[in-house]
Amino acid sequence: MLNRRTLRIKVMQALYAYHQAEGSDMLLAIDRFADDFAPDLTSPEPQDRRVLQGQRKLAEVQFREWYKTGEEPEATDDKDVNDAVSEAIKFYQKSKAKDATFYGGQLVHAAESIHDQYIHLLNVPSALLQVFEEEKSRESRRYTAPKEARLDTTRLEENPVFQKLADNKQLQDLTIRRRMDWSGQEEMEALREAWRNEIRADAEVHSYLASPAGDYAADQEILKYLFKEYVFKGTALPTFLEEDDLNWEENRPIVKSLVLKTVKMLDEAATDELELMSLSANWQDDKEFAESLYKQTLDDDAKYEKLIAESVQNWDVERVALIDKIILKMALCEMHLFRAIPVKVTINEYIEISKLYSTPKSKQFVNGILDKLAQDLTASGAIRKSGRGLLDNQ
Repeated sequence: MLNRRTLRIKVMQALYAYHQAEGSDMLLAIDRFADDFAPDLTSPEPQDRRVLQGQRKLAEVQFREWYKTGEEPEATDDKDVNDAVSEAIKFYQKSKAKDATFYGGQLVHAAESIHDQYIHLLNVPSALLQVFEEEKSRESRRYTAPKEARLDTTRLEENPVFQKLADNKQLQDLTIRRRMDWSGQEEMEALREAWRNEIRADAEVHSYLASPAGDYAADQEILKYLFKEYVFKGTALPTFLEEDDLNWEENRPIVKSLVLKTVKMLDEAATDELELMSLSANWQDDKEFAESLYKQTLDDDAKYEKLIAESVQNWDVERVALIDKIILKMALCEMHLFRAIPVKVTINEYIEISKLYSTPKSKQFVNGILDKLAQDLTASGAIRKSGRGLLDNQ
């Protein structure tokens, strides 16, 4: 199931994407000055290009100063410059707000797509049966005998666990509504390749196909084996999944857990009413946690930037890696916002995330800064814990 660390990672990725876009928004706002002070080729009066260039440079200086300090720029004696700066600020703020909303939505989508991938992969057995049908159809149209006899796949075709999965009402409904069936040309070709080059020659598969029918435990085990060895490992299918979803490697352990637990649930007593796995125990709470963490970290960005700057001795805060700053700001936000989460848990979570996504030295850097800030903010009363969060920090 989805855990809070995965959600924190999704928030971090959304914030990183936002900050990258925000930098682009700033450059686009500055680019507007080139249009504002470009020579008007249709003007009947001659224009002084040096004056226009000076206005453009002054407008850019004004805008950059506002961007750095956040303070309203002082008006100049040139109304055209003042108006251009004002419009550039409005453009930048509007673009930034739009990006914040967009990446917040992408954050939720990225988390929910994990469950979509789970539903998609539960349709692999049915898609594999389609591959068998294709082989049979090709052979029926042949005029000459094939070089080697087709592998008898009857045992897999009649596998009752495959059938239970295909008949599951919830899977059928979600597959139709979310369009999660295996109908794409690239994904079906990846499955055909996996069958031809990997699965068909597997000794374990041969042993299963040669054994007598009627052993339900073996039917269940072979499905688990196919998923583990050729969907979550192997070559053809994992390659396709990585190319299709940039977050596949990150999401794979969660999807694997969901799929294998579902196969285990498909015992002989299971009916077509069997309830599939949920994304999390309480997705609404988890979703609210992620959205609140994302929004509040953005809202309090300046405050956390100042706290970090004051804590980084003999080091310009602007030289701190962006990903490290985002990790630190998220941790500070979590300490302030979620009173039931112990400070120690928050620090440990973000240290682990820094190991995965930042530089080799980030672990010590993040640990040192957060430990110092947590102590100072707790002592000053800025961080207050309640419930489990309070008990675990006694």
